[in-house]
Amino acid sequence: MYQVIARKYRPRSFAELIGQEHVRTTLENALSQGRIAHGYIFSGQRGTGKTTVARIVARCLNCEQGPTISPCGECASCSDISAGSSIDVIEIDAASNRGINEMRELRESVRFRPARDRHKIFIIDEAHQITNEAFNALLKTLEEPPEWVVFLLCTTETHKIPNTIASRCQQFSFRSVDYDVVLGRVQWICEQEKIAAEPEALSVITLAGEGSVRDSLSALDQAIACCGDNLTAAEVRQLLGRFSMQTLEQVAEALLALDARKMLELIRELEMTGQNLQHFCRELTRFFRNLLVTRIAGAESRLIAASSSERERMSVWAAKFSEEDLTRALHLTMAVFQDMQSSLQPRMHLELGLVRLVHAGRMRPIEEVIAGMGSGPAPAASTPPMAAPRSTPPAAPVRASAPAAASAPVAPTDPVAGSFQDRLLKYLNDKSMSFIADAVEHSQIVEKANEIEFICDKATAFTVKSSDMAKAVEAVAKKAVKVKVTISETVAATVAGAPSDERKLKEDEATRRALDNPEVQKYRDLFPGSEVRTVRNLSSGKDTQ
Repeated sequence: MYQVIARKYRPRSFAELIGQEHVRTTLENALSQGRIAHGYIFSGQRGTGKTTVARIVARCLNCEQGPTISPCGECASCSDISAGSSIDVIEIDAASNRGINEMRELRESVRFRPARDRHKIFIIDEAHQITNEAFNALLKTLEEPPEWVVFLLCTTETHKIPNTIASRCQQFSFRSVDYDVVLGRVQWICEQEKIAAEPEALSVITLAGEGSVRDSLSALDQAIACCGDNLTAAEVRQLLGRFSMQTLEQVAEALLALDARKMLELIRELEMTGQNLQHFCRELTRFFRNLLVTRIAGAESRLIAASSSERERMSVWAAKFSEEDLTRALHLTMAVFQDMQSSLQPRMHLELGLVRLVHAGRMRPIEEVIAGMGSGPAPAASTPPMAAPRSTPPAAPVRASAPAAASAPVAPTDPVAGSFQDRLLKYLNDKSMSFIADAVEHSQIVEKANEIEFICDKATAFTVKSSDMAKAVEAVAKKAVKVKVTISETVAATVAGAPSDERKLKEDEATRRALDNPEVQKYRDLFPGSEVRTVRNLSSGKDTQ
């Protein structure tokens, strides 16, 4: 009967184990020194060897020549453990045996000595699915088990293991296996199975596992079933839903040329050929990520999982972009991929995302805009910003907008001499207390010997009665005065109405002086068609429309 590759080539000793050197070294030393703990927790992502190491430990402990770090693999105990039929090595699937009754049965089984072997070993897979009540039933047994019992708990979600359980066990965290290590294993298995494979095809199979050895071997098994004894890159990509570098490079080429039409045509072609657009967006995100890492750390960095030929091509493309360009592209594609996960129209999301990517390439860094202000109007950009790398750090892109002109410095006008209200307004504006200044604008002020009376409406009265207003009045009057508030809707409406002719003249003059300011003129030349809608008179705090 056929046995899948992941099971056929499953390691049966520490010598055959790939990756996880930190786990292997610690367990080998513990076995050599006889320091065997009664409980272990193996945690990590799927397919990294947790259950495999648990079985290896069981063979090391119960081998007739053991305890040893090199089990013979031929004795009755080793053979039964490999076949999964050992009566003293009990494997429990906690996903289907997670209740308190199952844990009570386990607790009763612990009391009896092993029937044949040296240790009675319990391998509990998916241990995080055990209920809290069941864990509590196991707690005392796990803390002080008989000398012949060893618990091995395997889990992909270690945070779900209660602290009371974790504190009674030794914990080992299994890491994702490096790309080069998995690739070497896949190549070795192909040699054993007499399979001819293109290097790029093996790279695609390795990447499909994303650090999981079992997932990569399952992909290899699937590829052999599809392609036979000769694995080609094109067939493997089509089988596993991966995309070639040529397809991803078309996106980079369109981005350099700022060609939104080419982006849309590429998406149309992908959909017409039945490609999964979500998978394409995922691959595009990984592509921009690898280009960014290549740009920062070089093509030979271990941070990049790719074949040597792919590294060379990524090095060429990374040189055509700057770090800030690639960072922006990666951020946008990640956002699109996230949106596509729950979208009923993934094509529209992808089209919008790639068009936004092109528009983002037309943006100019704020440093360039400011630098252009010092030398007169900036010429229109004839070369796309992404056409050549920039060495400046990333900066927020800017577009022409009206508020930019409104924030230009405006020469203040002098307040009306002798007016307490204008002096109070100037004080409040100097202190950046615009909210209180607005209340003063909408009030009529009567100045008396030791009293300042505010005549205003109900809405304004709340602000006038505040402690900040009292402090401002005393600061302007330069003596202790009483603030009196009189509510009058008629007077308040008069104050808030049309400005007097004298004030209107002052506001028109402030607007004219602001528009004649040389810095404002540069902004208006830099952003043709922009409009100055509001000018703030810093002396009075009013906005001129």
